[in-house]
This record gives sequence, structure tokens and C-alpha cells, in this order.
Amino acid sequence: MNEIIQGDALEMLQTLPSESVDCCVTSPPYYQLRDYGCEGQIGLEKSVEEYIDKLVAVFREVRRVLKRDGTLWVNIADSYAGSGKAKGQTTPFAKVQAGNKGITQGNLNVTPKCGCKQKDLLGVPWLLALALRNDGWYLRQDIIWQKPNPMPESVKDRCTKSHEYIFLLSKSRKYYFDTEAISEPAAESTLSRIAQNVSAQHGSERIPGKTNGPMKAVKPRYGGKKYTEDPEVFNRTKSGTLYDYAPRRNKRDVWTVTTKPFKGAHFATFPKDLIKPCVLAGSPRGGVILDPFAGSGTTGVVAAENGRKYVLIELSESYMEICKSRIREAIKELRDP
Repeated sequence: MNEIIQGDALEMLQTLPSESVDCCVTSPPYYQLRDYGCEGQIGLEKSVEEYIDKLVAVFREVRRVLKRDGTLWVNIADSYAGSGKAKGQTTPFAKVQAGNKGITQGNLNVTPKCGCKQKDLLGVPWLLALALRNDGWYLRQDIIWQKPNPMPESVKDRCTKSHEYIFLLSKSRKYYFDTEAISEPAAESTLSRIAQNVSAQHGSERIPGKTNGPMKAVKPRYGGKKYTEDPEVFNRTKSGTLYDYAPRRNKRDVWTVTTKPFKGAHFATFPKDLIKPCVLAGSPRGGVILDPFAGSGTTGVVAAENGRKYVLIELSESYMEICKSRIREAIKELRDP
């Protein structure tokens, strides 16, 4: 594949064959945050309900083009209803309609139709996640993207926002997920626990009435037995099979990734370190990664750098050029390191 397609996400997705991609990693335009100057863009709807409905329609097509064991990873941020202090002023949407391009707006100056009051957090990420679940997706996990370097805020009645959501959704109950590809080094406390001489421990007493002996530290399983007496052996069973134990652990669901600006792209550029775990866990080497809101093309760059193919869709012609340029540069670096 390795395609970069210019056009509306929903319309272009309808041209792709069913069950043709392994994984989708994307970040749709955030609600009422920015005007990209493109007719038909998503994110400037008059109500959050209309915004969610449009995204559900796009991701319904994504589900069609995903293979049966495919996954969808969606990064999305939240918005606040306005404080009311700007009452009587032109709303962001009205400014856009009047032709004021390039606005940046995090708080709406109008009360949405979703029952929210002025100053309420809209809950956009969870509105989307639950709508996708209702539309047939399996909602598997919410992942927190924790930002050590968030955008500063001058608010005086709440904390500064320093996180966004990534939702993992699947097309089927059973799906491709490579846990080992994104596993993390085990903590020192885990290594210390494993090194203990369990058989020599007295353990702690259980609550009255329990007759199964004191509680002891748990070592890796081996051969179907709860403990192994051989401290040199750290093989354990997993679904009835044995494998070599390694001091690793499953990746946790809070990912600390710094934001990184990219010259020439909008401020919402995906960090490569945020996308890489999604690509590695969600697809085999040689698989196809889809991003229907490609932006500056970071998903395609990460796919190419990690032995995957890509299909990118982007509405903006200017960002299409950024996509092409970045991916050309990435491929050149891979060939001539």
C-alpha cells in the first residue's frame, strides 16, 4: 500500500476495500479547537453531538476496512463550555463562518446542547468512546497520555490540564495485540521479590477461618505448580505453555510522553513516541496502518520506521505536502542512516 490520499476522510475511506488494514492509529481534530481553513472539516460543528455523530460515521467505515482482528487507537482531548464572560461576543463558530481562519479556541463561548452548564467540562473523549461502543466497537481500554510539558494555563479555579486520552477499541472480541512488543523492564521491587527464597519464608497470617496457610511472596509459575524451588529456573506457564521468563512486565496504561513541536505543522502534532506502542502492539511486521486524519503524517513516519505499510488520508492540501515531505525524509534516513 503506502498511500497518501487527499480528501474527506469519510469519502476516501469508502473507496478502500473491506478488511484491508491491520490497525488504525489516529487523532481526529479536537472539538472547537482550531480552524484549518478547509471546507468540510470536522471539529467546528455547532454542537458536540453533531461532532460525535460525524466521528462515529467515519470510524464505522474504519471498522469496515479493518481486518477481523484489527484494532483502533484514538487520541482525543476534552473541551470546556464557556464561562459566560464572553456573552454577546461572536462565537468561535461564527468567526469561522465569517472567514476568520486559524483561530485557536479551547473554551466555548456558548452553552452546548448536551445538557452542560457554563464552565462545565464537556467530557468529549468519553462521549466519543461510549458512542463508538454503542455503534458496535469493543471498548477495551482507556490509556492516559501524561504530558510532562503541558501547555500552561492561567485558570485560577482548577488545575492545569496535563493529560489526554487514547482509547483502544477492537472490531472483534478476539484481536491482534502483541504484548511482548511493548513490554517494559520489571521494577526493582519485582526483581527483589523474584529473588526471594520463598520456601524459607514464614509469611503473614491470614484472616481467622482461612486454612490454606500463611501468605508468601509469589514466584513465577513453573510446570503448573504455584512455586518453583529451583531459584535458577524462572519458566512459567501461560495458557498451558512454558516460556523463558524475562524480567519484563506488561506496559501500564499511563504513558508519559513529552510533546514535541514540528516546524511547519499545527501544534497538535502526534509525538512519535506516543504512536509507536500502538503500531507495535496493534500490527505485525509488514502490516498496514491506517490514519484517516493524517495531519503532518507522523503515523506514516512511525509505520515506515517500524517495518509497516501505511494508508494516510488528509483533507488539507498543505498538510498533504508536509506528510509527503516527512515520509520521504524518514525513508531516506532508513536507507542512508
